Amino acid sequence: MRGLTPAGPEPGRGNLRAACTAVAVLAAVGLLASACATGGTGARDEGPAHADSVAGAAAATPSSTPSASKAAKRVDAVKLVKDDPTVSAEVKRELKPCVADEYPVDVSYGDLTGGTVDDVVVNVLTCGDAVGVGSYVYREQGGRYENVFQAEEPPVYAEIDRGDLVVTKQVYEKGDPVSSPSGEVVTTYSWAAGRFTERFHTRNDYSNAVGGGASPSS
Repeated sequence: MRGLTPAGPEPGRGNLRAACTAVAVLAAVGLLASACATGGTGARDEGPAHADSVAGAAAATPSSTPSASKAAKRVDAVKLVKDDPTVSAEVKRELKPCVADEYPVDVSYGDLTGGTVDDVVVNVLTCGDAVGVGSYVYREQGGRYENVFQAEEPPVYAEIDRGDLVVTKQVYEKGDPVSSPSGEVVTTYSWAAGRFTERFHTRNDYSNAVGGGASPSS
């Protein structure tokens, strides 16, 4: 029998052990990276993005362009009313200068009908006591203004209130002076289906005791 030689380090065994150690380290790193990527039990599990981060990202994104404001287009209200065939002859007679070239008209601009240009509200008044004899709303259509509302029962006055048309009519009882009506009726209209539709109205009665009128009965 051949004699046994003492055991000693085999050539290359140290290199093999070092390689195995390196492989084990790499495998551990791989497992750690895998755990982080899958959001399991790794050392870092961030979860979903925070709401404030999302909001910040949204704020950084350019918003959609806001709609352009409506063109401010001034009109000759006196000519508009005088040229309107639907305006009564009585109102047109009242529409004359009070002083020099100053006409008794109040004009307001605003969005009542959802058009591309502001609508025009014209109130025609009397020169002496500024009583409203006619109220009109004009809407721009195809480059010209059309009469889409009118009230010619004096005293009357129309205004724009938060996108609605508000018409106030003074109520007079027998014997009431022009300066002291008995009350008023306020009617609110909204634009729908190509016309103004009444939404609601209220009646306000004035006290006769205010301003030196009749005293309250005992």
